[in-house]
Amino acid sequence: MKNKVISKSSYKHWLSSIVCLGVLALVSQNAAAGDMSVGAMASQITSSFTNLTKLITAGSYLAGLAFSIGAIMKFKQHKDNPTQIPIGTPIALVFISAALLFLPSILGITGTTMFGSSGGETAGPTGTVYTSG
Repeated sequence: MKNKVISKSSYKHWLSSIVCLGVLALVSQNAAAGDMSVGAMASQITSSFTNLTKLITAGSYLAGLAFSIGAIMKFKQHKDNPTQIPIGTPIALVFISAALLFLPSILGITGTTMFGSSGGETAGPTGTVYTSG
């Protein structure tokens, strides 16, 4: 009985290993075919950061709206049954929603304060190159 259990589990292990290797072989061809330099990879990664900031901003706005709707519903529940829902719950939800709604503008102001109006530009690869000769 014990041998049958071991053989079934090892069969599943081998099958999952083969499937993972097959998927890796299919994906690695596309990755190896791209003739990208380190600079091209770095620029592609940094260009994706703008989409990430847009996602965080949109998520912050949506979560802030959801928390404000939840706060309104909790205020209604507190009005209907004050002993069941304490007043601190909807007040906390209001503060959380306000923080989430103002988060993108606060981050923009903080970025301007820390990095100036240039938007945080950094120095490029310039300088003196020493060659033998």
